[in-house]
Amino acid sequence: MSDRLPAELRERAAAVRLAVFDVDGVLTDGRLWYSEDQRELKAFHVHDGLGLRRLLANGIEVAIITARMSHLVTERMAELGVAHVYQGQKDKLGCLNQLCEALQLNLDQVCYTGDDLPDLRAMRRCGLSVAPANALPAVLAHANWTTRRNGGEGAVREVCDLLIEAHGRAEAELAQWL
Repeated sequence: MSDRLPAELRERAAAVRLAVFDVDGVLTDGRLWYSEDQRELKAFHVHDGLGLRRLLANGIEVAIITARMSHLVTERMAELGVAHVYQGQKDKLGCLNQLCEALQLNLDQVCYTGDDLPDLRAMRRCGLSVAPANALPAVLAHANWTTRRNGGEGAVREVCDLLIEAHGRAEAELAQWL
């Protein structure tokens, strides 16, 4: 992958110490499903989950910042070992700034993946901004990189793979699976 990536993108990705993801439209396909008894349902792609675990195993912090509240997000992120989960965040940039302060990181060390207008302020301030292929056109216009896959269909895994490769860990990690 690295030989296909522009040098500037590789440099931005190599500087990342924190990967932040929106949920609806990024970790999911963006559709809201409700059962007849009004329970919310969400579908998470298993490849994205392994990607998030791999980031954590390779020393890259992972955070979720989402405007909505969902017990399903809490459960899925706990299952994956993601400790930084911020729900009900209308000011995503403000939340991100507080997280960076707590982790002693600057925004140049952050990769933010978002798909909709509430993500733009945070995306524009980060060192690397990513949008899934099906993000809104305004978001795509401000992203440093766009995944080939749509949100909820493996887009997050592409971001994880990019970061792991940019950190020079892809080959050693693959060897562990062989």
